[in-house]
Amino acid sequence: MLTAEMLAKVRRIQIRTTKLVNDILAGRYESVFRGQGVEFKEVREYVPGDDVRNIDWNVTARTGSPHVKVLTEERELTIMLVVDASGSQRFGSISQFKLELSAEVCAVLAFSAIQNNDRVGLIVFTDEVELFLPPRKGRKHGLRVIREVLYHEPKSKRTNISKSLGFLSQILKRRSVIFILSDFNDKQYEKTLKVLTRRHDVIACMISDPRELSLPDIGLITIADAETGEEVIIDTGNNQLRKEYELQAKEEFERKKKLLLQCGAEFLDIRTDKPYIDELYRFFRARERKTNR
Repeated sequence: MLTAEMLAKVRRIQIRTTKLVNDILAGRYESVFRGQGVEFKEVREYVPGDDVRNIDWNVTARTGSPHVKVLTEERELTIMLVVDASGSQRFGSISQFKLELSAEVCAVLAFSAIQNNDRVGLIVFTDEVELFLPPRKGRKHGLRVIREVLYHEPKSKRTNISKSLGFLSQILKRRSVIFILSDFNDKQYEKTLKVLTRRHDVIACMISDPRELSLPDIGLITIADAETGEEVIIDTGNNQLRKEYELQAKEEFERKKKLLLQCGAEFLDIRTDKPYIDELYRFFRARERKTNR
């Protein structure tokens, strides 16, 4: 059961992210994520300038005058938020855990979708799919998405991205927009991701913390693997060690980014020490320019 403090935290996120949606992303969501096709609206008489390919020959033959089909964009979308809740997500060296950052990003995306009358669904995963909320509309549902991301108690600390993506492929019957929020600390998910990107619009949001990319000079520290519990003591006062750590971290980041792009996903770099809204805005602007070409 949620405590008053938990509910207050959800409310603060709602207020903050709703303001961002209204002030910064207003209008961009709809122009970036358009409908997945067209649907028939009505038939009317042909007027000069109409596309002759839209002539309805049956009605034309019946009435004796040319008529055209009027088509309209099928606007309603399904947005799926796929959130990694493994042990590595409960880490943060700045002001919040990576999982809390994921919850805020989910809130912005969910309220943007709901404001445009789209459906939002949620998957929370570790090495299993631990929670599935079917896509629905409405503010109440959006608030539940935030609550579940923040306060779901995972049964496992490990990660299996492929299993969650395979689950998505089975349940999604129509083309959807999928945001995956994870640090992608896993292997052998490429094949499943490629299958998903062939049918759906997939955006990979890499959630990271600055301490995963570089180490401060603070002497001896114990580092524990959040998923396996394995511990190792390192001397951060060793300048060469810090340089090697930073180089390896950068290479690993670039490897993951390259892999995700090669699999057909788009890529967002979301960090606990930088305003995530800047990255979302950059992404929306880039998508908007590409869509309007």
